[in-house]
Amino acid sequence: MQMKKNTPDLWRDKLPVPQTDGHKYNRGHAMVYGAPEMTGATRLAASACARIGAGLTSVISTQDSYNIYRVSLPAHVIVRNDLSWWDDHVSARLYGSGGLPCAVDFTKDIPTVLDADALAQLPDRLSDQFILTPHEGEFARAFPDITGERAERAVKAAEQMGCVVVLKGAQSVIAAPNGDIIINKNASPYLASAGTGDVLAGMIAGLCAAGMAPFDAACAAVWMHGEAGKRIGEGLVASDIEGALPDILHGVMSPI
Repeated sequence: MQMKKNTPDLWRDKLPVPQTDGHKYNRGHAMVYGAPEMTGATRLAASACARIGAGLTSVISTQDSYNIYRVSLPAHVIVRNDLSWWDDHVSARLYGSGGLPCAVDFTKDIPTVLDADALAQLPDRLSDQFILTPHEGEFARAFPDITGERAERAVKAAEQMGCVVVLKGAQSVIAAPNGDIIINKNASPYLASAGTGDVLAGMIAGLCAAGMAPFDAACAAVWMHGEAGKRIGEGLVASDIEGALPDILHGVMSPI
C-alpha cells in the first residue's frame, strides 16, 4: 500500500476556475438535505459549500424546520421545503449533517457526500461518485468487521464500498476504491470542536458541485480545512472556518 502526503501539488490544477462568460449553473448546484432538529450542522455545511465554490447551494428541509433555515441561512443559500424536489442542474448532494430528513436516494449517480447519520444507511456497494466522511466512532459502526491501522482500514472500506472514504482524525486519511491513499498532516488540534466535520462535508460537496472529481475534492477540502484550523488557531469555532477560505483558495490557486 503506497501512501502519499496531502499537498496542494496533488490537486491544485484540478480546482474549479470560473469562466469569464459563465453563470451560476456553470459553477454547479449543490443540494444539502437539512437536518430536522440539529439545524446548526446543516447551516455550517451549506455555508461552507457555497463559500468553497458552488455556484448555487440549496437546502432541502422538512416543513417543520423550513422557517428556521429560511431566516438563519445567508441570502445566497436557497431553502426549499419539498423533500421530493429535484432539478437536473444539481451536480452534487450532501446527506447527514446534523441528521436526515429523508432516506438517502442511491439511484442518482452524481457526486454525493454521506456524513454522520447518512452513514447508517449504507448499502452493500456504492459507485465511485460517493464520498463517506466518518470519524472513528462512525467508521466502527459502519464497518464493524474491518480492522487494522487507520490507513489500512480506510482503504479496505473504500475497496469494499467502491467509493471514496475520508476517515477523519488528527491525520485524516483519504482513500479511493482503486487503492490510492492520501494522508493529511496539515491540520490543527483546534479543529477538535463541534461542527467542524459538518464544515468539511460542505466543502467537499461544494468542490464536487463545481466539477472536481470526488477523490480530488476530498483531498483538497481536507487540506484547506486543516489549513484554516492552523491559521485561526486558538479560539476556533466551526463557523470561523468559512471566513478563512477565500485567502486560502487565493494562496493555493496563485502560489508564489
